[in-house]
Amino acid sequence: MKSIKTLFIALISLSLFAFTSQITKEVNVENSVVKWTGYKVTGQHEGTIMIKKGSLDFEDNTLVGGKFIIDMTTINTTDLEGDYKKKLDGHLKDDDFFGVEKHKTATLVITSLKQNGSNYMVAADMTIKGITNKVTFKMEVSENSATANLKIDRTKFDIKYGSASFFDGLKDRAIYDEFDLNVNLSF
Repeated sequence: MKSIKTLFIALISLSLFAFTSQITKEVNVENSVVKWTGYKVTGQHEGTIMIKKGSLDFEDNTLVGGKFIIDMTTINTTDLEGDYKKKLDGHLKDDDFFGVEKHKTATLVITSLKQNGSNYMVAADMTIKGITNKVTFKMEVSENSATANLKIDRTKFDIKYGSASFFDGLKDRAIYDEFDLNVNLSF
């Protein structure tokens, strides 16, 4: 009797698995865009950074996970030109900010999702400079694309340069702790 029960449970499990279709969609890194905006008392700077590799996991057309690797060596300022651009790009890659020589990539791994139609509230582990913190953000997913806007507190990743939270007397040289990432994925 016990083996019949076990067989019955195994058949039900197998039939449920057969009707669940899980698929991983690789992100088209050439057609995907990550724009960043950093803010300071006297204005802001903008730029781009490239996704090295990424994927989203779906189960029955519902987003269930994902993982992204960001190529930190591609930090690019788009609102400056010439020597000013070169100087800011170099400073962002330096140890004061992202320490790109030692930390060539950053990662984001989705840990949980709450769905509301094509929108999701995403919780993820983000790792920058070898430090991992939880981040939450909204993501909208369509058939072959997704968009998300993230607000990241850089000080949680030991990026304190110019932060009024850590240094007194910066006045109009202060750089705000949070920066934005606007992400458009194609897959």
